[in-house]
Amino acid sequence: MKDAAPQTIYLKDYTPFGFAVESVSLTFRLHPTATRVISKIRFTPIPDASDTRFFLHGEQLKLISAKIDGVEINTKMVEGGLEADVPDVPFTWETEVEINPQANTALEGLYMSNGMYCTQCEAEGFRKITFYPDRPDVMSVFDVKIEADGDNTPIMLSNGNGVELSKARATWSDPWPKPAYLFALVAGELIAHRDTFTTLSDKQVQLAIWVRPGDEHKCAFGMAALKKSMKWDEDVYGREYDLDEFNIVAVDDFNMGAMENKGLNIFNSSCVLASPETATDGNFERIEAIIAHEYFHNWTGNRITCRDWFQLCLKEGLTVFRDAQFTADMRSEPVKRIDDVITLRARQFPEDQGPLSHPVRPESFQEINNFYTATVYEKGAEVIGMLKTLVGDEAYSKALDLYFMRHDGQACTIEDWIAVFEESTGRDLNQFKLWYSQSGTPEVAVREAYDGTTFTLHLSQSSAPTPGQSQKAAQVIPVTVGLLNDNGDEILPTQVLELTQEEQSFTFEGHASRPIPSILRGFSAPVTLRQDIDNTRRAFLLAHDTDAFNRWEAGRDLARDSLLGAVLEGTPHNTAYLQGLKAVLSDETLDPAYRALMLGQPSQSELASELHKMGHTPDPAAIHTASEALRRAKAEAFSDLLPGLYADNQVAGTFSPDAGPAGQRSLANAALSLLTRLDQGKTAAQQYASADNMTLQLAGLSALLDAEKGEDALETFYDQWQNDRLVIDKWFSMQVMHAKPAALTKTVRKLCDHPDFEWKNPNRFRAVMGMLAAHHAGFHHESGGAYELLADWLIRLDPVNPQTTARMCAAFQTWKRYDQTRQTMIQGQLERIASQNGLSRDTTEMVTRILEG
Repeated sequence: MKDAAPQTIYLKDYTPFGFAVESVSLTFRLHPTATRVISKIRFTPIPDASDTRFFLHGEQLKLISAKIDGVEINTKMVEGGLEADVPDVPFTWETEVEINPQANTALEGLYMSNGMYCTQCEAEGFRKITFYPDRPDVMSVFDVKIEADGDNTPIMLSNGNGVELSKARATWSDPWPKPAYLFALVAGELIAHRDTFTTLSDKQVQLAIWVRPGDEHKCAFGMAALKKSMKWDEDVYGREYDLDEFNIVAVDDFNMGAMENKGLNIFNSSCVLASPETATDGNFERIEAIIAHEYFHNWTGNRITCRDWFQLCLKEGLTVFRDAQFTADMRSEPVKRIDDVITLRARQFPEDQGPLSHPVRPESFQEINNFYTATVYEKGAEVIGMLKTLVGDEAYSKALDLYFMRHDGQACTIEDWIAVFEESTGRDLNQFKLWYSQSGTPEVAVREAYDGTTFTLHLSQSSAPTPGQSQKAAQVIPVTVGLLNDNGDEILPTQVLELTQEEQSFTFEGHASRPIPSILRGFSAPVTLRQDIDNTRRAFLLAHDTDAFNRWEAGRDLARDSLLGAVLEGTPHNTAYLQGLKAVLSDETLDPAYRALMLGQPSQSELASELHKMGHTPDPAAIHTASEALRRAKAEAFSDLLPGLYADNQVAGTFSPDAGPAGQRSLANAALSLLTRLDQGKTAAQQYASADNMTLQLAGLSALLDAEKGEDALETFYDQWQNDRLVIDKWFSMQVMHAKPAALTKTVRKLCDHPDFEWKNPNRFRAVMGMLAAHHAGFHHESGGAYELLADWLIRLDPVNPQTTARMCAAFQTWKRYDQTRQTMIQGQLERIASQNGLSRDTTEMVTRILEG
């Protein structure tokens, strides 16, 4: 029978817990199927608390005993935990429970990964370890003892500093109060890659990355990234590390990318392990960013945490913004900004415009795991960026210093965050707060006027209705603008215009000729921009704009218009776009990574979204055909340029993942992709055969698959890397990504029958099913086979791993864009998923929201 309907939790109903937790002492007696957890917790009733019920969360726990001040007591088991009668004075609560880590396939709480004990407690996993007030506003110091068979688990780690570390027992003490979601424990056969870091105050911190035997050679880059992060946080934010040691553990089975547990970060192995032979430049950059992100959480998330899960964006939006700043400083600021906007438009804009739309700070949820979304993370970071743009760099730094000083050791809210900015700047940010409460992507429309001396920009803003929000108030939108003359010279450097009303006009005096505006420079706000400008203007901006982002955006707009024209009217691709792009590619003063980005084009999903907004029903097959034709047109238009671009950007010498050589490889590989359309894979075959690093090898394989000459290379690639689980994830993904639309379902079914398709491993499942959903033309093939195949696997996975299942349901969120036949097929699959007996809360909520949106 189906589970009971999930309960909706509302922000407005927040009530503090009625007891303070002074200290927590935990003892773990590890066993694969019968781990005992003994907890000793000191509680103190809070005077005049509005809720005096003593309720502790607990799920999938076998209660052995419960005591208060050493005396056995009776408890009442209730939904989600237990209740008990407790004294109205301070008391010590003791329980012993038994749990089964080996049976925990959901990967929440304490579970096993290839013989290793591991925890994941965010958001609500600690309740699967012991009975506890599992909420982020309950903070305490933790002491942890771990006892185990020393032969099988010689290394036993937890939060804080190691006190006693022997073969059969380890004791850890964390002096900083933390909520339970930051608790961590790892035990198993592990090898450490060690280093040290000396802080601003001259304290030496012991660093270690712990890995399974055989992975030791993949740790050096991660360690270097960690040390860069620690130094950058000191230099830019004044934040010094606060423990004697910092540990990272690589885990194969992990639902997320990584977790910032205090002093013991647990990482999906794909997000920390890297060597030139097995990781691409993209992997290296991602690892550097994720290590920075989790380390930066030490202050923005750990020392200052969130009061409740509605405030998730408080820690995640700010930390994503901080890691973006870090990557921009370590690599290329324009390239990083463009990459972030591509991701935002690919992941967050569809969320904003569909049935899963929600504010950066939601007002309600049923399953918190479903709100680890692009809106909370990426749009949350954009909100921080807008705030910094509005107040300026100096005021931003002053506000952050006040935030850290005032709220250290506290569980805070968005109101606390905004208050420090209002106090330090004197600004009223009440209207700005709407970015946290209003969902959807605002549209900013632009009209221009010029009277011979005065140039005027008329700006207006509007927001379409979203689920639960039919009426939207005007928001504060920072619109960055620069002006160019008709020679391409900048005659007005970037200015910040504050659009606060539904309609507003901004004038620029003293211009003897009509200026050419460059609007929304650096993508200063997460909005869509509507301008009635022609392709001649766009080509001019592509050639001359002094803002790197807007120069790229002009090329992107030209490509989009060319593609839309091809889809709707069958028109040939825009020659002005191709000529302008050729000029950019020929400019050797530009960063190779930037030129490589210029060669990209809008995704097929992005084009479908644009067609839908224009009132057209997207045809996935026509979009695919137009996209491939544009790539062919580029190859032919740049045929004289591509061999030189490819040859000139080969990197000699020892492999380095740094920005310079990585940028050269990205441009060479972008050129290779187009060359392949001219030489039928000859150059790609040579690169694949001679490659001495994964970046070149995988790019060669990709190009061969494009040329339909990759079957032999797929076999040799598998033979070479079959024992490296992370590389085999790439092998699976490449085949799905490059499948012909009509053959996609057949390809995926074949891969699912492969003995290495370990579908219970989240990385492997995403490598196949995530790529299936991302293959726009194949996923939306008129047969509907991919819809059914994905639904089959989601139904199978849900009892095993609800979190991964629910997140994968988002593949169906844009279903109402398409024709009635496709809508009917998708609706049928969603209803089939929803009808399953015992469907998890996670998946029930997601499917219901998608169907009802």
